[in-house]
Amino acid sequence: VMVVNAPQSNIVSAAEHTMALLMASARNVPQAHAALVEGRWERGRWGGVELCDKTLGIVGLGRIGKLVADRAKAFGMRLVAYDPFVSDERAKQMGVELLSLDQLVAEADFLTVHLPKTAETIGLINRDLLMKAKPNLRLINVARGGIVDEQDLAECIREGVIAGAALDVFAAEPTTESPLFELDSVVVTPHLGASTREAQDKAGETIASMVELALAGEFVPFAVNVNAAEASETIRPFLPLAERLGGLFVSLAGGLSTELEVCTQGEIAGYDTRILELAVLKGFFGAISDEPVTYVNGPQLAKEHGVEVRDVSSATSADYVNLLTLRGGGHSISGTLSGPKSAQRIVNIDDVPFDVPPADYMVVIHNDDRPGVIGTVGTLLGDAGVNIADMDVSRINSSGTAVMLIAPTAKISSEVLDELRDSPGILKITSLNA
Repeated sequence: VMVVNAPQSNIVSAAEHTMALLMASARNVPQAHAALVEGRWERGRWGGVELCDKTLGIVGLGRIGKLVADRAKAFGMRLVAYDPFVSDERAKQMGVELLSLDQLVAEADFLTVHLPKTAETIGLINRDLLMKAKPNLRLINVARGGIVDEQDLAECIREGVIAGAALDVFAAEPTTESPLFELDSVVVTPHLGASTREAQDKAGETIASMVELALAGEFVPFAVNVNAAEASETIRPFLPLAERLGGLFVSLAGGLSTELEVCTQGEIAGYDTRILELAVLKGFFGAISDEPVTYVNGPQLAKEHGVEVRDVSSATSADYVNLLTLRGGGHSISGTLSGPKSAQRIVNIDDVPFDVPPADYMVVIHNDDRPGVIGTVGTLLGDAGVNIADMDVSRINSSGTAVMLIAPTAKISSEVLDELRDSPGILKITSLNA
């Protein structure tokens, strides 16, 4: 049974609601309205600010973030953004300058959030970050509740750290109680981002058109599922590996590279490997998106994000019967299936050989090749209550550098990672999240 959705039906509505809240916050529209209908002519109290020549910081340059950028550009705003998964080249095409999150907050007059809600983004906008802002900053959130720490936000507004905020989403919904509701410089709406007649109409029309395409036997771009059984018996076991490698590669490359090479070597190269590419894209974009990513919409997402995907095949592999490699942005990761149970193995990262089962969370540690460093890592992780499920160590030729690939049983906290980075002999640490 084919399942379809309409993921783009509400993106214009969400972008427009962002602009509505941005302008309402800038000009104190709801506050002035409430005062007037209550019999108070407070023209002097509710003076606002212009958008022209102000800096808009966009946290997340996905579909909605891009639409907001397009609209803000028409108001003459300077556009800066934070998105580790967007290349400088792609941002330049949008007319946006990429900055670090700290620098973005420090420079912005308005800050709008357009991120998925994940373990990494919950509480991302907190007091520590807002303390870096200018006192005239106004924060807009039409994305997901919980990304902004509402208690921290309320305190920062109350103390004059920032000027105000406008929110459409909250950590707990529905809600009628929040410290933010007590503040005059806060504008709130009850999760109305997608609540337009047009968005609902587009959803129905999109679903109807998808059903029509399916009944006609044509390609259905918003199908959530696809029958992986159509892959050959040789290719099918590699699909979970391809998806896992795709997810890990995004972290390894530090974001979305403009080019992604999917290289198959060995026996599998003699088959139709297009579904392997789809599996890679499913993992690739699934690692950064809160929308469903499938075998079907992966190529569309690649096009939208400016990622050029190339297939490379070779009938021979020097060391393995079959090998799947992803390359892009100066990085690479390779995997294979081994043994009678076709167990997944990561066998190479950035030209360094390993032999470790892939996991949803892994850590790559570059270190001095000398006695005691592995012990230091093990002791620090053990003291933090982190167990190592799998681990391998390789030397980088004769450079005096070694690399560890670790699959812990639990995610390592940022505090422990920082402690590791500061340890003698540790050169570089990269966390990989599938």
